[in-house]
Amino acid sequence: MPEEPKHHRIARELLTEIVAGKYAPSGRLPSEAQLVARFDVSRPTVGRALRNLQDQGLIERRVGSGTYVRNPSTRDVSAHQFGVLIPGLGTTEVFEAICGELASLARVHGYGLLWGGDRPRPRGDVSIEDAAELCEQFIRCQVAGVFFAPFEHTAQREEVNRSLADRLRRAGIAVVLLDRDLGSFPTRSEFDLVGVDNFAGGYTLAEHLLKLGCRQLAFAVRPHSAPTVNARVAGAREAILNRGFPTSARFVRVGDPDDLAFARDFTKRGEDLDAVICANDDIAARLLRTFGKAGVRVPETLRLVGFDDVRYASILSVPLTTIHQPCREIAAVAFKTMTDRLSDPALPPRGLTLTPRLVVRESCGAYLVKLNELSK
Repeated sequence: MPEEPKHHRIARELLTEIVAGKYAPSGRLPSEAQLVARFDVSRPTVGRALRNLQDQGLIERRVGSGTYVRNPSTRDVSAHQFGVLIPGLGTTEVFEAICGELASLARVHGYGLLWGGDRPRPRGDVSIEDAAELCEQFIRCQVAGVFFAPFEHTAQREEVNRSLADRLRRAGIAVVLLDRDLGSFPTRSEFDLVGVDNFAGGYTLAEHLLKLGCRQLAFAVRPHSAPTVNARVAGAREAILNRGFPTSARFVRVGDPDDLAFARDFTKRGEDLDAVICANDDIAARLLRTFGKAGVRVPETLRLVGFDDVRYASILSVPLTTIHQPCREIAAVAFKTMTDRLSDPALPPRGLTLTPRLVVRESCGAYLVKLNELSK
């Protein structure tokens, strides 16, 4: 994803500060010279950022006096502002791509995106305490809506996710969920949800491995995974059953992919596993490394597939077969869902899923099959 232009970043940070009331009561913004020094950019870049805000009707530039917030109250600015609450934004590539597209769409349609805090976006995972604070900031700023990707990998995630979403709803703020729902699969909440079809993705991965001749499959997940992972597991299990094969009681393996004992569990005698489906590419990449330490060769000894198609998936020591997440399309549908919700709050809650796409690389052993056929 290309780097965000500097004038866009400056305009977004200034808009965040305007909404937070930083320039009240006078409404006066720093001078161009001060902004040049603060952002370490040229004067034309600062001027372009200010023109962006002026074109949106958010500031006015008074000759001989300076630049001022056109209406200091946050209520008017908030009508052009969305919040983003993504716990894994700073560390999850898929969410970075989705939010980058959301930021572009927001600019095109005259909205700002409020990431919260003093930074334009968080540098690491957002804690539960941080999320609660961001929620309060969104409420104080009276944003029009919030894009929310619920927490995972925490035991109390359902309670926390429900509390955050309900707090926003009671404040009259529209909520669009990204990627996953508040509770466990297959239950659905009363909020709009946009993401990839995880059931179909899991089905596609398992079906692909079965077509390659695999018969014994396992699914690797981390503890307290998101409902999306449960949907992927259900899809994979359905593909196996449709082929007439049984699924083991140990089909789902929960653990740490960096743990050598966890990796060795997939090669226990008597089980004769053919392949491991991983809940996402991060687990697959870590498990691939741990398999190497355990002397397990991929795909010769054990085939491996992931989910997400992150940037590094194609440059691992064994390029990873995976499911591609259509991040740009997810962002576009989520943005349209948000504007639809604001136009008609009485719309029934919708679950909008996009079609996953299989990306075949070396880790699944597909090319081993072809080489074997050629050698005969």
